[in-house]
Amino acid sequence: MDPIVATFAILALAIVAFASNRVPLGIVAVGVSLALYFTGVLTFPQALAGFGDPTVLFIAALFIVSESLDSTGVTAWAGQKVIGAAGTGRTPLLIVVCLLVAVLTALISVNGAVAALLPLVVVVASAAGIAPSQLLLPLAFAAHAGSMLLLTGTPVNIIVSDAAREAGGRPFGFFEFALVGLPLLVGTVLIIVVFGRALLPVRSGAVMPTDLSRLTRRLKNHYAVTTETETLIGRTEGVSEVVVAPRSHLIGTTIFPGMATPSGDLVVLSARRGDQVLHDAEITLHAGDALLLQGSWDDLARHTEASDSVMVVDAPSTLRRSVPLGKGASRAIVILGLMVLLLATGLVPPAAAAMLAAVALVLTGAVGVNQAYRSISWTTVVLVAGMIPLSTAFLSTGAADLVAGWLISLVGDSGATVALLAIVLLTIVLGQVISNTATVLIVAPIAMAVASGLDVSVQPFMMALTVAGAASFLTPIATPANLMVMKPAGYSFGDYWKLGLPLAVLFAVVAVWYVPLIWPF
Repeated sequence: MDPIVATFAILALAIVAFASNRVPLGIVAVGVSLALYFTGVLTFPQALAGFGDPTVLFIAALFIVSESLDSTGVTAWAGQKVIGAAGTGRTPLLIVVCLLVAVLTALISVNGAVAALLPLVVVVASAAGIAPSQLLLPLAFAAHAGSMLLLTGTPVNIIVSDAAREAGGRPFGFFEFALVGLPLLVGTVLIIVVFGRALLPVRSGAVMPTDLSRLTRRLKNHYAVTTETETLIGRTEGVSEVVVAPRSHLIGTTIFPGMATPSGDLVVLSARRGDQVLHDAEITLHAGDALLLQGSWDDLARHTEASDSVMVVDAPSTLRRSVPLGKGASRAIVILGLMVLLLATGLVPPAAAAMLAAVALVLTGAVGVNQAYRSISWTTVVLVAGMIPLSTAFLSTGAADLVAGWLISLVGDSGATVALLAIVLLTIVLGQVISNTATVLIVAPIAMAVASGLDVSVQPFMMALTVAGAASFLTPIATPANLMVMKPAGYSFGDYWKLGLPLAVLFAVVAVWYVPLIWPF
């Protein structure tokens, strides 16, 4: 089969598989790499080269950095401080939510920032008497705008920066994205504040994330515990509610409030059987009995989450994320600052800076080894690694030059601006049904070939590409962040495009007409 025909066929099948949402993203990406090899488009080392690409290592390391900020309560602390100062007015809350998630996204990625702030925003919305649906879509959309503030905001930024260098241009600086990111963020916030009330539905949603302080008060009342709330939940210690499992070895065991568990790591504060609090000095445990245990967060997680004897109600590893500035927070902040310094100064390659930060976080105990592995979104890593060879195939087979030739002939003498508009529209459309990372990997070689064919700088094409890649506003399946807010806010599929369309237009306008002013053709 002709290599160009095979490349287009593999691309078409990948898009269909992505859009169907029936095949896991990682499987599609690996399938693309293998298909490129078995059809003879690439050699075997070329087909697997993406898995050793520095971009992939950079992205994986950033997930560990993001996990350190989330698990140590840095994001919870920042959210409580900033949102607490905004009051209960709708407009101030919207502005603060948008700005806060944008700043966090610039440092820890779109999905990480939205996941960290989602419970807090729902709780704040409830306290302010505002429907969560009026705040959660702005949370996700502002995160997309915030991804354009720094190099670390999204894997797409890293991909286009490397692509610009490979095309004969230069990589973008760490803060350079802010030249377009700040106008996008301001425009996004203005559209949300002015049109959000009319374009967003008013719904309560199906899921309420955990409010730690409310949960603690409820547990105190439920188990008749007199200990102060601050004593129950702290930076290093917390509580966990567990239920004795059927066939548990604890059945028949005698316990009493205040005793230590057999491991000696946890203390039994109280117990319940059905609606009755068990106040007896000694209690013989039955299946279904509920216990309230206290101990360090690490001990609670180790003895409850992986135990066959009890079923944990609220995982301690999840609850501790809501404790502001918990154990390891200062280490995480210092290491993050050093990583940003290395990235900003360019003293070492970006992948090296992120990997050094990830290693330092593990060595200092801010993130555990297993926690570090679990924090990495392997779907994203495999997706990027598997799709990089397709980008290589577009360049090596001449497929990108062929598509670029079509685009150039289509726009005729209209110039680089019209060609850029075509690239941006193609990216925005594809980005609503498949991952924006996969979209950019597909379109990047085409944009590079168009720039070469028109004999203009590749820089505006690459920056416009990352702007268009961030314009994933029209469907809930466009990004995980969009999908993340769907259930808590009670959104339907058709709710996204109403507010998303004016934002997509804003991003397209900025990409086509503003970007070339900063990065001339």
